[in-house]
Amino acid sequence: PVIKIDGITYGHLAPDTVGHAIRDFLELEKRHVVPRKAGVAAEKMKGLTEIRIGVGSCCVAGGSQKVRQELEDEVRRMGAAAVIKPVGCVGMCHQTPLVQIVAKDGEPVTYAKVHAENAAQIVRRHFRPKGLVRRMRSGISTAVEHLLTDETWEPVSRYALDVRDAPVCSFLGKQMRIASEWCGSMDPLEIDEYMSNDGFKALRQVLGEAKPLKAIETITLSGLRGRGGAGFPTGRKWKTVREAAGEPKYIICNGDEGDPGAFMDRMLLESFPYRVLEGMIIAAYAIGANEGYLYIRAEYPLALQRIRKAISLMEERVFLGDNICGSGFSLRLKIVEGAGAFVAGEETALLAAIEGRRSTPRFRPPYPAESGLWEKPTNINNVETYAMVPWIMRHGAEAFAALGTVTSKGTKVFSLAGKVARGGLIEVPMGITVRQIVEEIGGGTADGKKFKAVQIGGPSGGCIPAGLCDTPVDYEALEASGCIMGSGGMVVLDESDCMVDIARYFMTFTQRESCGKCTHCRIGTKRMLEILQRLCEGRGEKGDIERLEHLAHTTRAGSLCGLGKTAPNPVLSTIRHFRE
Repeated sequence: PVIKIDGITYGHLAPDTVGHAIRDFLELEKRHVVPRKAGVAAEKMKGLTEIRIGVGSCCVAGGSQKVRQELEDEVRRMGAAAVIKPVGCVGMCHQTPLVQIVAKDGEPVTYAKVHAENAAQIVRRHFRPKGLVRRMRSGISTAVEHLLTDETWEPVSRYALDVRDAPVCSFLGKQMRIASEWCGSMDPLEIDEYMSNDGFKALRQVLGEAKPLKAIETITLSGLRGRGGAGFPTGRKWKTVREAAGEPKYIICNGDEGDPGAFMDRMLLESFPYRVLEGMIIAAYAIGANEGYLYIRAEYPLALQRIRKAISLMEERVFLGDNICGSGFSLRLKIVEGAGAFVAGEETALLAAIEGRRSTPRFRPPYPAESGLWEKPTNINNVETYAMVPWIMRHGAEAFAALGTVTSKGTKVFSLAGKVARGGLIEVPMGITVRQIVEEIGGGTADGKKFKAVQIGGPSGGCIPAGLCDTPVDYEALEASGCIMGSGGMVVLDESDCMVDIARYFMTFTQRESCGKCTHCRIGTKRMLEILQRLCEGRGEKGDIERLEHLAHTTRAGSLCGLGKTAPNPVLSTIRHFRE
C-alpha cells in the first residue's frame, strides 16, 4: 500500500508503520523540505534553494517525472534546505529533462539530459548531508569524504550547462518572451507566483478603467494579428463582434492544434494556463461576452488537466465567475474536448463541434464575428493570440508595435523540429529571417548534412528552400515565397529528404483529414495523392507535374474552407522550388 501526503510518497506501508510515515512527514514539513505543490504560498518558500524540474509534455516524455521523484527522495534523505519546484516548458526540448538549481544567492546551475540515476549526485553536489560533521567526528568519515571529491562529481558535470556557452547563447540570444514570458521559471498552477510576476495586473487594469472600447483600441494600435493562421487583425475582429447585433455574445479559444510538428498551443496551455485565461477574460470584457468555451484537442490530456485546475483556482479567487474582481463583470468558461479532426480547427467547423454537430465548415459570410455560435456574434482567437494580450495591456500598444516589421508586429512562437540540432519551443521577434532561426537558434542540421529547406505552416503551409532562407518571418513575405505563417510549425529538412516524399506526406494528411463536403477538396486531394504516389514509386508519366498544378489550382479555387484552399500549398511550393 502507498500513501501520498502533499507530494511526498510513502510506499510498502503496513498498519504498524503508518505512524512513522506521518511523523516523518511532519518533521520534513518543519524543516521546509516538503516538495512544493500548487496552492502553497510563495512566501513560505523564501530563502530556500529551488530545484526546478520541467513538467511539460516534452519533459515528461523525456523522463522528468522519474527524475523529480529521485530528487524529492534525496532531498528528504539529506534534509536539504531545498524545495522541488515543477516548472513549465523550458523551451530547450533538445536538452530535456532539465534540472536547474536556483539558490537565493549565486548563479543558477543547469543540468541537461538528466537521468533518474543522476538526481542524487546533483543534490549531493549542492547540499551537505545533514549530520555530516557529527559523522566525520565519530570516525566514519572515509565514505563521506569520498562522496565529496571532485572525482565523484565527474559524471554529473558532463550534464552541466553554462548559459554563457555559445550553443546556449545562440539558442536563447535572439529570442524574446511575450507569450512565453517567465519561460521555465514558474510553476504552471501556482496562482500566487503568477500574481507576483504581474499576473492579472492587466485584467485589473482593464476592469478598473471600465472602458471596453479602450481595450479594443489598445489591441488595434498594437498591430496584433491572429496567431493561428492567416493573421487577421485582432482588434478589428474584437470591434466587429462588439458592434454586431444580437445577444448573448460568445468568446472562444481555439486550442485544436493539429498540424504535424506543431506544439506551440500545447506548450502555452500546459505552462501558462493563467496567462491564456487572463487574455481571454480581457477579450470577453472588451466584446461584451459573459460566456465562453475553450476548444482543446483531446490528445492534449496534460493541457486539459491544467486548464481545468486553473479555471477552478481562478473561480476561487474571483478572477472568473460572477463579479470578477468586484467589477460587476461576469464570465463563465467551459471546456470542450476536440474529437481529433484537423478540419475542426477551421472556425466554422469548430463552432459546429461545440454545438454538438459534425465538424464540417459552412459558407462565409456571415462570419462568426457576426453570426457564430448558435448564430450569435462570436469571437474566436487561438491560444497564442490570447497569451499575447496581458503583456500588451501591461506594457502598452507602442511597446508591442515597436517589435517586428511594418505589417507584422510583436513576436511569434514557433515549434522548431525536424533535422535540426537544437529543436524546441522558441519565441522570436517578427522580421527575423528563416536562416537565423535554423542556423543560429537551431544550430543548423543535426548530423552535419547540407541544409535543404524548411516546411512552415504544416499541411496548410509550404516549403522555403535554403536559397530563400533570408526571407523574413512576416505574413506577407512568407506568402510571397509560396507558404503561410500558419500556427507556427517549422520543420527543418536536410539533403537526405526527398521533396516529393514531403509533398506526398502532407497530401496524405490533408486527404485523410478532409471532411468530404466539397467535391473539389474530396476528389482533388485524392487525385493529387495518386499522382504523388506514382512519382515516389518511380512510375511517373509525362505531364504529371502539369496535372498536379492544374488539380492544385482547381482544388484551391473550389474548396469551401481553409483546409481545401491551403491543402495544395505543399505541392505547389515544392514544384515551384524543386521542379527538377
